[in-house]
Amino acid sequence: MSALKIKNLYKKFGGKPIIEDVTIETCDGELLVILGPSGCGKSTILRLISGLETPDSGEIFIGDRRVDSLPPQRRNVALVFQNYALYPHMTVEKNLAFPLKIAGTPKDEIKKRVKETADLLGLGDRLHARPAELSGGQRQRVALGRAIIRKPDIYLLDEPLSNLDADLRSRMRRELVELQKNLGTTTVYVTHDQTEALTMADRLAVIFSGKIRQVGAPEEIYRRPVDTEVASFLGSPKINLITGAIDNGVIKPFGFPVSSIGNDYKESAVSIGLRPEDILFSENAPFEAVVRSTEYLGDRLVVVLEFAGIELTATASSGQFGVGDHLRFSINPDPLLFFHPATGRLTVSKN
Repeated sequence: MSALKIKNLYKKFGGKPIIEDVTIETCDGELLVILGPSGCGKSTILRLISGLETPDSGEIFIGDRRVDSLPPQRRNVALVFQNYALYPHMTVEKNLAFPLKIAGTPKDEIKKRVKETADLLGLGDRLHARPAELSGGQRQRVALGRAIIRKPDIYLLDEPLSNLDADLRSRMRRELVELQKNLGTTTVYVTHDQTEALTMADRLAVIFSGKIRQVGAPEEIYRRPVDTEVASFLGSPKINLITGAIDNGVIKPFGFPVSSIGNDYKESAVSIGLRPEDILFSENAPFEAVVRSTEYLGDRLVVVLEFAGIELTATASSGQFGVGDHLRFSINPDPLLFFHPATGRLTVSKN
């Protein structure tokens, strides 16, 4: 197995910085997910690792080898795109065999590895089919198979599930994670989909405007985001960000003691981060709000409330809530987040 190490990577296009001072290091066999909005530079990172683009400065190591000056064919990485990139006139068998044929692998070895790869991906009975005869999930498996069959040091996956419908995407997420663990090969997976990121990653790197904002375990980033932008990007529905005033040692509008933030906090205001699932409904709760809208999602209800002149989004597992209803609620204080109102940076949270 080989780990990936990126140090101080920069890349510009047309004089505009696309990647700025990106530093990432994986562990052997790790599934690292790079998450960010469209146009933030995450796919460019994969292209730099694979050699399709050349960095303006910085270093890329795969294992002990520095590869940023090597051509793509000498890096031993496999890049899988979202559009599959299969040869439409070739059968599954020939698509899988193609990388080995180009590399001059003996025919007997090609046949053996094609069978092993097809069986691993559940494509053993589709070897003589062409891409047009396959489902979206099967075509994606063939694309993955072409990467797997080469036995690379690193897998690079660029939003490989984005063209699939929701049900198939969910199933493929599970299959990809299981496959990656069985192979034990370091994998970098790029996506803009927070569900993919949170459910698949061993570790998560969040990127905005070409800069890595935070790296850590998915739960760590969800529960302790470094700033309001990261906090807002993770979670559905989005986190509630409320401007709180501090008066006589109390944080309004909820009345929390200022010690919840920390004794060293000197500002007169704070931005309160409150996840929708941490708003709890009960008849004897201390706060009262009016329901402004509801959205039924089957397994839960999303409720938009008006409280003290602010709008709060909450979730409930059940309940017949209607627009105009008055509901009482409390707040789970442990996961509360507090951000500096000017910088947006996390100050102190109780979790």
